[in-house]
Amino acid sequence: MARTLFVTALAANSGKAEAVAGLMDLIKGASKAPALFRPVPCLKTALELINSGKCNEFVDSVLAAYKEAAAKADFVLCEGTDFTGKSAAFENALNTCVAANMGAPVVLALSGEGCSAAEVAATVTTFQCQMKEQCVELLGVFLSGMSEEDEKAVAAYFSFPVSSRAADFASILDSCNGHITPRLFEFGLIEQAQKHPMRIVLPEGEEDRLIKAAAILIQRKVADIILLGDEGKIHARAAELGLSVDGATIINPVTAPDFEDFAETYAQLRAKKGVTIEQAREKMADSTYYGTMMIYKEKADGMVSGAVNTTAHTVRPALEFIKTKPTASIVSSAFFVCLKDRVNTYGDCAINLDPDPEQLATIAVTTAETAAAFGLEPRVAMLSYSTGNSGKGPTVDKVKEATRLAKEKAPELLITGPIQYDAAVDAATAKTKMPGDPVAGRASVFIVPDINTGNNLYKAVQRSAHAVAIGPVLQGLRKPVNDLSRGCTVPDIVNTVAITAIQAQAEKGLK
Repeated sequence: MARTLFVTALAANSGKAEAVAGLMDLIKGASKAPALFRPVPCLKTALELINSGKCNEFVDSVLAAYKEAAAKADFVLCEGTDFTGKSAAFENALNTCVAANMGAPVVLALSGEGCSAAEVAATVTTFQCQMKEQCVELLGVFLSGMSEEDEKAVAAYFSFPVSSRAADFASILDSCNGHITPRLFEFGLIEQAQKHPMRIVLPEGEEDRLIKAAAILIQRKVADIILLGDEGKIHARAAELGLSVDGATIINPVTAPDFEDFAETYAQLRAKKGVTIEQAREKMADSTYYGTMMIYKEKADGMVSGAVNTTAHTVRPALEFIKTKPTASIVSSAFFVCLKDRVNTYGDCAINLDPDPEQLATIAVTTAETAAAFGLEPRVAMLSYSTGNSGKGPTVDKVKEATRLAKEKAPELLITGPIQYDAAVDAATAKTKMPGDPVAGRASVFIVPDINTGNNLYKAVQRSAHAVAIGPVLQGLRKPVNDLSRGCTVPDIVNTVAITAIQAQAEKGLK
């Protein structure tokens, strides 16, 4: 991911142009392929979109342009608006919104002309608090219009550079590593899925949320959707909801031409378990079994279920005849939890009740691979009720051994354990409990010792932080089958279908 820095201001004539020019010269000396990017090229267009209720469309257009710029550069310097509009407050909010969704730290261009050092310091402090509320980091202030003495007086208030000289900002360039924000993550999922539309089957096709999600997925061309259920009922309900699912393939399993073939195949695959053709027909009448058989028969590329059915009901058919990958000893799960400013990955919170050290190590490595596959940098915390050698007990011993085995399996990964959650996420706590550790305080992948811990942990974070939880994403199967929470929302379904489509692309070697 390209390093990114966002230069913004609070008013016109702030010295922003000079700040951008000076910083760009500085960046050119430290970068092979820098790029200058204006996220809001036309303030009028942005205002029209936002005022017409199309804020999401505006943000997506910014992210699309940003990703295009970042794909060609190793450092992207972003320039905010020029404050030529009627409302400085609107432009300030707009720039903050853009920086927050891009995950970009900020340098403020500010004119101190006619102000005292204390007044300028107060302005910067207020701005810094506003940025912190939006999880945006302020890295420095490019100050103009003040004497060198007053400039030094302002700088004394802060730990970051406050200067009119670009050279003084060299120290911040290494801090310009942006991060994947929830909006950037979700935008990336849709964008990647659209590149090679996969055939994704939704067994619970008559359920309202699935119909709503299908309409969105079809309209956005995220995947080729297959809905299982009664065609007349699905179209009628879609019409009642004011939607259209005309682009979907709709199949009623019990009347489908391949129903008997599916039943015979299932009976053959499960013959050693004593399954008869009559029993096989009963199974294929179940839409989840039928949808899974579509994948087995390569009539679908992936499946998403669980809005109505339990996780066990979704996973069982896949375990019976899709089976695990040759490289995977177990099937596990991962949740992507989209916090306000970043996306973390949790595993395993849905499948394995109490994994042993070997299984836990496999889950850790697999979950890290899942995170990396979706553009997230994996820094793995093996969670426990103690940190390092501070505690004892069977669970701590299990996590210690799992950490050792995980490091053997993937020596290139950043893995730390045992570690408590506070030490894993909070830098100040990490300095006390595990000083100097590369994961402590900045973990992005969290591995729980058992399903009781994991299920409660991700739900606590989801509800307390008002976060979006995507998953469980199943890991280790030969073909992509993913589960939904029965409390899932329409956006959850859309995101999970996109993830499943991307997994299907990977399975087919598509990029």
